[in-house]
Amino acid sequence: MELVDLHGIVEGSGEELVLLHPIGLDNSFWGPMPAILAHSHRVLRLDLRGFGSSPLGPRAASIEAYAADVHRAIRRHGFARPAVLGLSFGGMVAQTLALDHPDSVSRLILCGCPGGIPEQARDALRERGLAAERDGMESIVPLTIERWFTPGFVGNPVVERVRARLRGNSVRAWSEGWQAISGFDALARLGAINVPTLVVAGEHDAATSPAASAALAAAIPGARVATLPGAPHMMQLESSGLFTETVGDFLAGRPLGVG
Repeated sequence: MELVDLHGIVEGSGEELVLLHPIGLDNSFWGPMPAILAHSHRVLRLDLRGFGSSPLGPRAASIEAYAADVHRAIRRHGFARPAVLGLSFGGMVAQTLALDHPDSVSRLILCGCPGGIPEQARDALRERGLAAERDGMESIVPLTIERWFTPGFVGNPVVERVRARLRGNSVRAWSEGWQAISGFDALARLGAINVPTLVVAGEHDAATSPAASAALAAAIPGARVATLPGAPHMMQLESSGLFTETVGDFLAGRPLGVG
């Protein structure tokens, strides 16, 4: 397995927390949460391979390779056994990290992600990458924004930042990421996860249904589910206040304000 050195930014001090972003974004798309949590945590925001300032590998990689990259970055930054939060693709990488490198994870926060991709959906997900190969990154922006945000939020300046980030991505990184996602299937293995886990779902998530989030939580012993009212797939941006509060409550061991 050929790994890459991931770019990361470390802030704060205290308990360790690693953040893994959705496909097509980078470590800067977490809203105010990193700065808030850095008051009580040492936060490592990573760019997954091919995104932000992290290089691509020599060839297309499995999701296990994305997770192994993260494992190496955790060690390189001197983290011991952090809590790991992943959203969408980042959540799939986080699940794989917890299964393949259990010594690297103390707690899991899995947001807007399923435990596996059904066979019948795999071709459609690969097509999201192939569409960019055929027609360029601009061609995938409108439908991606539609899946990620609610109609009332698309005029927000943060969404224009997302559009610009998507347009600026490497077609290869985008397509290889969707190829990895299309083959993701951890559900049968998730019973082996034995760390405290929170599954965060968005009430209006058009990319990962509440049912998929519920199935993910049911597969992990003791996992809890928090459904954020009104939140879309990019809950960390559109519902940043409630998202940050929910994550902070879980990390601090406080009762969750949503269920």
